[in-house]
Amino acid sequence: MEQLWRLVRESHEQPMTGTSRPVELVRPNELGVTFIGHSSFLLQVYGRKLLVDPVFSKRLIVLRRQRRPGVVVDALPAIDIVLLTHAHMDHLDMASLRRVIRATRKLTGQTPEVIVPRGVEDLVERLGFSRIHGLAWWEQIEVQGLKVTMTPCKHWGARMFRDTHRGYGGYVVEGGGQSVYHSGDTAYFDGFSEIGARLRPEVALLPIGAYFPDSYRSVHTSPEEALRGFVDLGAQQMVPMHYGTFRLGREPMEEPLQRLELEAERLGIEGKLKILAEGETMHLCPATSIR
Repeated sequence: MEQLWRLVRESHEQPMTGTSRPVELVRPNELGVTFIGHSSFLLQVYGRKLLVDPVFSKRLIVLRRQRRPGVVVDALPAIDIVLLTHAHMDHLDMASLRRVIRATRKLTGQTPEVIVPRGVEDLVERLGFSRIHGLAWWEQIEVQGLKVTMTPCKHWGARMFRDTHRGYGGYVVEGGGQSVYHSGDTAYFDGFSEIGARLRPEVALLPIGAYFPDSYRSVHTSPEEALRGFVDLGAQQMVPMHYGTFRLGREPMEEPLQRLELEAERLGIEGKLKILAEGETMHLCPATSIR
């Protein structure tokens, strides 16, 4: 408890930094990956717009974010699908989901579909999504021209403490001959190799923060472990996430990226690492050229 209140106190000590940007839309034949902050992304796949773990709120109950989201809700395009990796409050934020639903309804008169791990359906059933899909590990669904697969991870899914029935995982989204993998929260595990062998994602969005003290690594990856997972996957590009937005671990806020870049250089794979600023969009063309 003392550790928690120390994190809360520190989260309020400095003013928030960062600025939001206009959304950069990509061509229908491109894969677009926009980093919003923490584990939140806007994905543009085969002409569809998806949000993964959208968190736009300034606070998670008492813990205040350190950097502003790179995109504001009112600047988003109409969202087709929302993906939620698990029920933790820094990934499933009710206030943000309601805002996204209202914004899309205002633009199109319709609301997004949502995909959640099994056991999480009840948390979102009254928010106003047009359809709710619950998946277990390795289950696939065809939705709006995309194939979405829920992937395993090494984490936990309870929203409070006793609701341990709730699932958790990551996703691989495929469409138009392209694919992107969002791991959700996870520790390093041999499942990265199996995900790579089965689904062969081109782009991997992998977490690099909240790894200290070392006991946190039972559910989170260090930067070095995230790169090891990336190598296991065999993906072409890695985009880091889960750092810099919320004080969740005891490591310095700037340390995860520093360690990530040093390890990528040591491994000789720095060219495969794409660090996105909040609000920045990476384009992946069919020929897999990055810009």
